[in-house]
Amino acid sequence: MVAEARAEFLQLHDSVLDKLGRDIVDGTVPVGTRISADDVAVRFEVSRTVVREVVRVLESLGLLTVRRRVGITVLDSSHWNSLDPLVIRWQLAGPNRSAQLLILSELRSGIEPLAARLAATRATPEHCGQLTAAVIGMSATSRAANSDAYLGHDSDFHRTLLAASGNPMLRSMSEIVVEVLAGRTRHALMPHQADPEAIRLHGVVASSIQAGDAAAAEKAMLEIVTESASAMINSSTESDPT
Repeated sequence: MVAEARAEFLQLHDSVLDKLGRDIVDGTVPVGTRISADDVAVRFEVSRTVVREVVRVLESLGLLTVRRRVGITVLDSSHWNSLDPLVIRWQLAGPNRSAQLLILSELRSGIEPLAARLAATRATPEHCGQLTAAVIGMSATSRAANSDAYLGHDSDFHRTLLAASGNPMLRSMSEIVVEVLAGRTRHALMPHQADPEAIRLHGVVASSIQAGDAAAAEKAMLEIVTESASAMINSSTESDPT
């Protein structure tokens, strides 16, 4: 019974967190709004305990501030933890998706080619094997590139790449990159069939790292990020929510 109650609590918590977080990020709940915990509990039909934990998370993300005698207030985007995967997820679900994709693509172009260059001298045999396996998986599922299976292999590649850089700061960016990849699938910005050139370039990155060719790995990775950014932004422009 305890386990079931805990599972139900987490399910409610995650549901309210996602809905309220999205409402704040997309402006449905405007900056400066004072939120009543009681109103939130009534709106979502949850306990005050659930609301309290949701507010705690949103406060840690910089979306809310909680002050005595003032209460809960919605903050503007300058306070948000923009590198948190949850905030990225909510921004990609909102009306400014194209602008957010551009920002994230600029970030990726700075970290992933660098990670590829470093990985060429620091990757372990295990890393090299994982990169190759991910490319094989992407190739095998390329006819359903908008599926969770393809996304899983693609995510494995990028997680491994950042870990193989040997730089803990770059490795810590992996969930950000994976959230961008997931957002591309979640919001139908991924083609049904993968671009063969994109898969080839992933293979070039993997083989270049294994061969210790830093320049080739960096160049191919930059091409991957550039192609991905262009494709996502073009697709998003056509399907941006209004």
